[in-house]
Amino acid sequence: MNKKQALTLWLELIWWVITAIVVWSILYPVYKAMYVWPYEGWNIAFVVVAITLTRYIFLLRHTFLAWQQEVKVGLLLLMFPLTFIMVDALNDFMVYIEENTWDGLTGHLPPPDKRAIEDYMWTEMLFFGVGSCIAPPVFAARLFISVWRTRNRGTV
Repeated sequence: MNKKQALTLWLELIWWVITAIVVWSILYPVYKAMYVWPYEGWNIAFVVVAITLTRYIFLLRHTFLAWQQEVKVGLLLLMFPLTFIMVDALNDFMVYIEENTWDGLTGHLPPPDKRAIEDYMWTEMLFFGVGSCIAPPVFAARLFISVWRTRNRGTV
């Protein structure tokens, strides 16, 4: 493995550690306040997808994907179902809260804390949920452009 590949691998590893720290820091208030959070898995997925795909959109030439045409085409095709999965998950969360209210999840908290954690969870779920719905089609377009550039110009 040459020096450039080693640095690319280290950069990728550092970004995954940063993503894990961000996920933990975003979900810590939820873990602290809730007994049960049925959307924990989707919450983590929203944050990871939004951060990772946004990073790849802007920093694609500095990733291990830069020159791997087959992988880029495969990922491009996977972005379409991922978009619909993320939209469905976000819609499921919103419908759950609208139909069941927050009382089943945050009813054990004192009123000021209850309102604060509800606002926090709603805001962060919508922010990262919408980000994870927008990032896959934009990333697919970025991959398409990258495949075209690599084939026709020899750049990423």
